[in-house]
Amino acid sequence: MKQFIKLLSVSILGGVLTLGSYKLIINEDDSFFEHSKIKQESNSFIPVTNSKSIYGTNADFTEAAEKTVHSVVHVKNVAVFDKPNSIWDYYSKGGNTGKALQGTGSGVIISPDGYIITNNHVINGAGEIEVTLNNNKTFIAEVIGTDTKADIALIKIEATDLEYIPFGNSNDIKLGEWVLAVGNPFNLTSTVTAGIVSAKARDLNAYDGTPQSFIQTDAAINPGNSGGALVNIDGKLIGINTAITSQTGSYIGYGFAVPSNNAKKIVEDIMEYGNVQQGILGIRGNDVNSIITKQFDLTTSQGVFVGDVDSGSGAAKGGIKQGDVIKQIDNIEIRKMSDLTGYLGSKRPKDVVNVKIIREGKERELAVELAKYETYAITAIGLEVTNATKEDLKEYKTTNGVKISRALKGDKQSQALIGIIITKINNLKIYDIDDVKRAIDIKSPSEPISVTFVNVEGKEQTYIWR
Repeated sequence: MKQFIKLLSVSILGGVLTLGSYKLIINEDDSFFEHSKIKQESNSFIPVTNSKSIYGTNADFTEAAEKTVHSVVHVKNVAVFDKPNSIWDYYSKGGNTGKALQGTGSGVIISPDGYIITNNHVINGAGEIEVTLNNNKTFIAEVIGTDTKADIALIKIEATDLEYIPFGNSNDIKLGEWVLAVGNPFNLTSTVTAGIVSAKARDLNAYDGTPQSFIQTDAAINPGNSGGALVNIDGKLIGINTAITSQTGSYIGYGFAVPSNNAKKIVEDIMEYGNVQQGILGIRGNDVNSIITKQFDLTTSQGVFVGDVDSGSGAAKGGIKQGDVIKQIDNIEIRKMSDLTGYLGSKRPKDVVNVKIIREGKERELAVELAKYETYAITAIGLEVTNATKEDLKEYKTTNGVKISRALKGDKQSQALIGIIITKINNLKIYDIDDVKRAIDIKSPSEPISVTFVNVEGKEQTYIWR
């Protein structure tokens, strides 16, 4: 009996020890896994917080979409044809009578009283512009002003209490930031696509040598979305969707938008001055590259190399010299020419900017007052001109003339004329762009236009456009 009690006691003790050990092991394992879990969360790319995250798959676009869809409109470009007075009049108009749709796009309401931004190419040449809101109400719009270079147009409808999208600061956007592209391409309801900021200050250089500066995004943008909104996660306008690069004409992964700071400045200029006030430094230059770095023994591989400075310009007065490398303007990093032109596109004449340069390996900061860039588009010949400097006139061995600053068409013949001096229009001597305007204004619409060019050897040659 005693032996049995002893065996029973040993068995019970062994069971207690076994259960105790098992419990200890389980508790230790739990603490180990709990510790590992905390460590894993602390290294996660998705922070665990009580606030709404905008990273990774936790991004919530619903609020931004709700804020913006009713502020994006459908824009119709309509050609209006007068009724023919005779059979000959009918055939001279190609058989067209009444109205004909020329193209469509999108637009962004930017004020409750009906001001709308769209692309200039959407409304260009329209006899009538129809705007349809997201609630299917239709209005006839008036063109307030345009900027063909930036492809921005401001139109207005007679309406009140409209939902609108407030401007954001496009200088603050970051690569990889979530964005929404909002458009109304099919006159149904506004559509929303999501993507990220793929690049900033992208220069497509599609039409001429003028540097461009676009926001690039992989949010789906198709032709009908032109003039629509690019907004951030807060529903603020950071760009006006403008272009795509595609061999088929449809979206293939790249879309481009005019930065909101530039679009806002254009709109404000049109409303206040009736035209766009463009401020310039007064330099000509190139992106720093390996050839320039080696040739001029530069200490930097990025920036804008100053090849020439216009006499009397803000740059000259501020102390910028040929051979300087521009690295920064007002805390905006300048890596290439499109960074420079993109930022200056949001500035006006007489604005003062702080320019950080590198000269002989040393950094300097200079205050520069921007000058007014005056141009005039001679649409009849497809060229834009600006006032020539004394250096320009000296280079072309002439005492008068204006300089061709841009080709309005993309053909090689027009491109080759950039920089050439025009000395006469219809046999009238030209000294500045005011003379150009007068020469064009006094010309009859049916009268041909003769333009006299001068080459670098100082020889003049006249061409006639009919």
